[in-house]
Formats: sequence, structure tokens, C-alpha cells
Amino acid sequence: MPHAHLRPIHAVAQDLGVADALVYPWGRNRAKIDLAALAGNRPPGRLVLVSAITPTPAGEGKTTTSVALAMGLCRRGRRAVAALREPSLGPVFGSKGGGTGGGLATLEPADDINLHFTGDLHAITSAHNLLAALVDNVAHFRDPFPIDARTIRWRRALDMNDRFLRDVIVGLGGKPNGVPRQTGFDITAASEVMAILCLATDLADLERRLARIVVAQRDDGSPVRAGDIAAPAAMTALLRDALMPNLVQTREGGPALVHGGPFANIAHGCNSIVATRMALAYGEDVVTEAGFGFDLGAEKFLDIKCRTAGLWPRGVVLVATLRALKLHGGVPLANVAEPNAGALVRGFDQLGKHLESIAFYGLPAVVSLNRFPQDTDAEIAELRAYCRTHGAELALCDGFAQGGAGSLELADQVRSMLDATDAAPPQPKYAYELDDTPEEKIRSIVRNVYGADDVDFSPGARRDLATIAELGGASLPVCMAKTHLSLSDDPKKLGRPRGHTVAVREVRLSAGAGFLVALTGTIVTMPGLPRAPASRNVVVHADGRVTGLMQGT
Repeated sequence: MPHAHLRPIHAVAQDLGVADALVYPWGRNRAKIDLAALAGNRPPGRLVLVSAITPTPAGEGKTTTSVALAMGLCRRGRRAVAALREPSLGPVFGSKGGGTGGGLATLEPADDINLHFTGDLHAITSAHNLLAALVDNVAHFRDPFPIDARTIRWRRALDMNDRFLRDVIVGLGGKPNGVPRQTGFDITAASEVMAILCLATDLADLERRLARIVVAQRDDGSPVRAGDIAAPAAMTALLRDALMPNLVQTREGGPALVHGGPFANIAHGCNSIVATRMALAYGEDVVTEAGFGFDLGAEKFLDIKCRTAGLWPRGVVLVATLRALKLHGGVPLANVAEPNAGALVRGFDQLGKHLESIAFYGLPAVVSLNRFPQDTDAEIAELRAYCRTHGAELALCDGFAQGGAGSLELADQVRSMLDATDAAPPQPKYAYELDDTPEEKIRSIVRNVYGADDVDFSPGARRDLATIAELGGASLPVCMAKTHLSLSDDPKKLGRPRGHTVAVREVRLSAGAGFLVALTGTIVTMPGLPRAPASRNVVVHADGRVTGLMQGT
């Protein structure tokens, strides 16, 4: 639908300095940018990572803060670019609503971005399910070689929360329909194809990564990869346009590259490498985010994405809310809006652990308070004093209510942090080295980032690790699949748990993406809808406008 208040997308691209010939409009207010725009040697911009403390179920406004920060930096005369993730329809119609920010700090056109956007997630779903169909077809015809259907590990994907598809039986109805077996669906944001798209550097790299996907085993136990059944070229054809970053704008007309959307509590939770590189090539300051709290998205951003891409941020913005701090201080979720000085102070311990984790990676931090109307000056003063005693400044952000004007304090604090790194930018420091064993990598993450004492590997997880070692995957980074509601693997353990052990029940090899996935606790790769899904709030107006896709609309 037309959005009269938005700038022409070519004008947004021109402000960035991207040639018109490399900008492909997708409707009036969206565009794809050709990867050829990455050619040439441009001085890279300064990258700032927006993360958060462990959130409440509704989230703490990390994307709203990211958009507001980019708008505030633009208001201060900086050529700032937001490089963010694409929303998944699962959260849009599930618990959290859309993923384009909120209030006056939004990505636009918000309704289009939250729905079909440029079709990237549909393309990923199609490529994933094409591979599933090809694997089953080889097993059915035993051509070009026999596959034991019981060893097929490639599930199907759907961009929707649907708990009824977690475990299914396929191949019923007799021999013409295949061999009956148990399988299931993962949400598209958890698909290895999504991870591959976000970590690929070009079309050739995309096809190489797709070829490495392990889908099953032969009778002798050797792996069957997607390349063995001639799947990668057809999958790449489906993903050709999806690999190009998407250009949109903030509500105030600033540029935003919104591309890729792997879940952070299941996958690695970061936007694409090509979009981040493009933002750094054309922007002075680049604002990116990683999903959920620092323990999930930020750890994976640093240990997986940055390691793969050869990037490293100049600093971190850690988003906090008083309501989340009170929840971690022991207040029931229904009462977190009420003043409670004691619970607030107890909740500071949660914030402190995340600040320690940021320091572990050798990065400076600014704490951004996503301010709500009920927050009092006394509570804010308590938080500011705590942050200063822990080596971080507090900046208030009122982007939801005021847009870029409400984020100027944050923009100034972030600019000061970035300026201070110009002479000596922070150098990469990872939680583990690639030649560590997978057990050592996981143990380092849970001890240094989660604050746990140790890891408990189930017998099944140990069998998985042995198989992965045989397949040559032991040297890969680790992607932890864990609840986003706690530093532990138990969503009920709020605050800063101490003395806990993280249980790893399964480890999966994502050879194409180039990491191992360690599943902890009861985490699932296909979420379910809540009792009252957000889809109930959606309204399509007579003029075609769609409202109710985001919280508060």
C-alpha cells in the first residue's frame, strides 16, 4: 500500500551513495541492493552492537532503541545506518507482535516489513523444503544411491508458530507415498538455510555452504550432503534475490538495511553479513542488534558472526528497563510497573552480570534505559549510580514517544564511546578458540557468559558429539539453543542464578552454516502460539492499511 509520508526509496539510497543502477525497487518503499555495491575499497564505518539484559516475555524494546539510536545519530549530523533483522511471522502473529520497533521509532513501511516484505523468508522456506523433498525422493527411488530413510535428519520448515508440527509422521498411504518415518517442522528462522544465507558472502559462497549440509547417512554411516544429491544449484536459484540486502527507512527517513532473521534462542540471532558489510561501506556509524539478551544474541554475534565475517564492534549498547530489573528482583510480572525500590536494587545484579560479560569480550558499554511513563526520577537516579560504579554510563532513551529527538542523550553517549575507540579500536576476543573441543567451547560459554558452574551432557548429546567428530565438525563454533528468559537453561530462574548447571540434551551439526547447535533445557525449534495470539489484534482497514501488527498499535 502507498505510504505518502515516506521518502522515495531511491532518495534514501542516494543519501547513502549507492548508485541507482544497483538499487532494485520492490514496490514503492522497499528495494534490494545488488551485491556489486560492495565492490571497491571504502573506509569502514564504526559498528555498535545493541543488546539487552535478560528480557521479560514482551521484550525490552531493543529494536525500538536501535532505530531510535540511528535516528538520533542522524539528527546529530552523522551518516548513520541501521542494519537489522527481518521479522518472522511466528512472533508477528504469536506473543511479541512485529519486529520493526515501536511508536515513533519504527522501520518503514512497517506493515510490509512485518508481513511478506521482499519474500526473503518465503524463498528460504522454499529452498529448505525443496531439499527435504529431494532427500526423500532419493530415498524413495534409491537413486543415485541408497539412503536409509531412518537416518534422514533434514526436517521441513514453516514460517509460523505451530506446535502441532513439531513431530509428524510422513510417507503414509502405501509404497507410492514413500517410507513412513517420524520427522517434524522447524520454524524458518531456525532453518540452517536461514543461517547459511546470513553468513554467506556471495552467491558462490552460498552455493558452497548449501552443498555442505548433512541430510542423512549412507548404509556405511558416511554422510550424505546436499551436494551429493545435486540440490545446491536449485536451492541457490530460489535464494538468488533473497541474498541481496533490503533497503528501507526509519520513520524519520534515515537508511536501514533489514536482511535475514535467524532466531537468537535457537539460531545465531543476527542480520546478514552482506547487509552489515554494506552498511559499514556506506555509513559512518552502523547500528546493529543481536536477539534477546547479551547471553544469547550478542555472544553468538561475537563468537560466530564476527569471527566468520572478520568484524568487531567498537562498543555495546545494553538496553534495560526498570520493569525487567524489578522482575529479576523478585516482583511478579503483573506488578513490574509499580514502584519498588528494593526489587529494583536486587535486579541490578542481573544487569551487572551482563556488564561483566561485555567486559569479558573487551568492549566498552553504554546502558540505555528504555524509558516508560511510570518510571520515576528516583528509580532512574539509583540505576545511574549503579551503572557508574560498574564502569558504564546510563543514557535515557524515549524513542518510542519522541523518535530521534528522544534518543539524543543516547546518541551523544554512543558517539563519545565510539570516538574514544578511534585511536585504538577494540580487538577481537572470543569466548573460545576453534581448536578447543566442543565440550570446552560450550563449557566456556556457560561459565563466562551465563555464570554457570558447569555443563551436564546427556548420553544422547555425547553420542552426537562423537558422531560430529567422525564427520569432521569438531572444529566449528557453537550456537547455543537456550531459553531467552533466564541466564540459565530454566526460564523460571530469574535474576542472576549462581551455582547452576546447564543441561545439553542434543547437539546438531549445521555443516553448511558452519556451526554446531547445542540444545539445552526444553528449548524447541518450532515455537507454539500463546493462548491469545497477537493475530487477534490485526485489523485491515477499508483503504488497505493494516494495523495491530506491533504492540501498542
